[in-house]
Amino acid sequence: MKQSILIGLMAALFIVSSSFAEEITYSKHIKPIITEKCLKCHGSDAPEYKEFKLNKKKYISEQKGPRMDSYTHMVYFIGWPDTGAMMRRLDDGSSKDNGIPGNMYKNLGNTEEERQQNLSLFKEWIGIWSLNRWSAVSKDDLSSMKLTY
Repeated sequence: MKQSILIGLMAALFIVSSSFAEEITYSKHIKPIITEKCLKCHGSDAPEYKEFKLNKKKYISEQKGPRMDSYTHMVYFIGWPDTGAMMRRLDDGSSKDNGIPGNMYKNLGNTEEERQQNLSLFKEWIGIWSLNRWSAVSKDDLSSMKLTY
């Protein structure tokens, strides 16, 4: 009896403490990282995605990637139409069989600790860390995305 009361109290404490955990949002947590770490190449002077794809070699030689300077642009590379691109590029390699980090992982921070902290924020914000493209994404995957503004 005492043990079940203790378990109930511990569960209630966990639920209450979890409800006070800060929600990760684009505007408060992700946008500052993007501003500091990404806009040099993905800012307002960067091409829209379709333009980037048409002239990829040109933009890469100019050290420009597709534009990602707004919430709407970011969602494009997470949910649709370029599903999973953000996760593939920022992944630290732990989600891949070969263990090789995505090509933009190094830009998440100046140290491994900073990169891991920022990656953790992205993972929490997105909600599901799937490297899959649109054709392999399930309805459950889409439902698990948070992407809170």
